[in-house]
Amino acid sequence: MAKGLIIRKEWLDKIFNSGKHWEMRSTHTNQRGPIKLIEAGSGMIVGECLLAGSHKVSDDLAANSFGAHQVEDLSLLKKWCYAWRLCCVKKYEKPIPYNHPRGAVIWVNL
Repeated sequence: MAKGLIIRKEWLDKIFNSGKHWEMRSTHTNQRGPIKLIEAGSGMIVGECLLAGSHKVSDDLAANSFGAHQVEDLSLLKKWCYAWRLCCVKKYEKPIPYNHPRGAVIWVNL
């Protein structure tokens, strides 16, 4: 079953256009492999990537890895301190609609 990760547009734009490859979250994930990228609130799958792993990001690592996470306010990384490593990112030319299940906040089973 394909999985879709819900991400706000602001961060998707950075993933697709600015080389952001750490999606910062408050928990670790064991999910690996191909995933779909869903724009929060849009009802659309807008791309895909590989989720290569996740690791905790220390204050020092966060301060020295802006290009990877692109979070300007480093105080936000006190809560969102896990980097979910994305690679092989592909933006779809035409987004694909999907039915959003009630209660889905982080993951959607597609």
